[in-house]
Amino acid sequence: MIRLDVSLAERSYPILIGDGLLEAPLPALQALASGRQVAIVSNPAIFALYGASTRRCLGADGAAGPSQVLDILLPDGEAHKDWDSLNLIFDALLAARFDRHCLLLALGGGVIGDMTGFAAAVYQRGVEFVQIPTTLLAQVDSSVGGKTAINHPLGKNMIGAFHQPRLVLADVATLRTLPPRELSAGLAEMLKHGAIADPAYFDRLLTDLAALKACEPRAMMAAVERSCQIKAQVVAQDERESGLRAILNFGHTFGHAIEAGLGYGQWLHGEAVGAGMVMAADLSQRLGLITDQDVARIRSANQAAGLPVAGPAWPPERYLELMSGDKKSEQGTPKFVLLSPFGKAVVRKVPDEPLRQTLQACVQA
Repeated sequence: MIRLDVSLAERSYPILIGDGLLEAPLPALQALASGRQVAIVSNPAIFALYGASTRRCLGADGAAGPSQVLDILLPDGEAHKDWDSLNLIFDALLAARFDRHCLLLALGGGVIGDMTGFAAAVYQRGVEFVQIPTTLLAQVDSSVGGKTAINHPLGKNMIGAFHQPRLVLADVATLRTLPPRELSAGLAEMLKHGAIADPAYFDRLLTDLAALKACEPRAMMAAVERSCQIKAQVVAQDERESGLRAILNFGHTFGHAIEAGLGYGQWLHGEAVGAGMVMAADLSQRLGLITDQDVARIRSANQAAGLPVAGPAWPPERYLELMSGDKKSEQGTPKFVLLSPFGKAVVRKVPDEPLRQTLQACVQA
């Protein structure tokens, strides 16, 4: 088992990475759950696979385990990351009379993690929660850093709160049940980490791509560890995204526009980010920040990972309309995370003409 720590003073917490962590009682999780009301929030598909093992992992059958365990199952998919699903969590907690000392466990991908974390942030003005991410994207990105939210029809993740988990438990064994498309979506966030912070890691991902797609434990654990290190280092310096943390959104301004414009769930988040990274790299090149070869490097990496390399064939005005609601926008003017150079990211407003050129050049034929 690998342990990393997210250093945030009194809100610090460990990330545990291993293969088969859910197969036996885990002391770190048992210590948090002992004697408390615990709610496992998941969706039916994930709970059928890992609900029983999660109960064993937290010691639900032992004398020193939780005082009560409640299973809360939400509809599956990004299309259900909304108020209605969030209220299902509150309805269940209130009906079971869960108090302010309860513990929530997010068992699932990024949608479950975001909604459970948001529920924990506001239920009885804040309760503790644990992330047990079961998708690659969630293990390397959304489970780390304390961002929690739901979507709104006018913008992705626009309603939420910063609320750090007490523990992140990343069992790479759960990734072996993912379809290839979900694995590719996670690879997008890993490639993003390399592009903004560690070019050698970016190259290693491509070298190990076959092993990663096969979920080979040693290669996967090493890659998850490096991505979590990069994100944890950024979060430790800028917990609430007042500056540096915005670089983690490389590709996301374009990607969130794609998700909102198509309808949530039509493209996976990682797929939209993949296309968004190519668009952001193209824009970086047009501004003289990186080379043509750097853009080709990102495009070819996307193709190797099975990710889109262009956005939907919308006119620039449609993209601009959708991007005006991005969280990084200032009074409706979007800001972009760009590479300057490859391996380092900056956040800028950009001139209209090169942006329009990118929006014309980087869409599907």
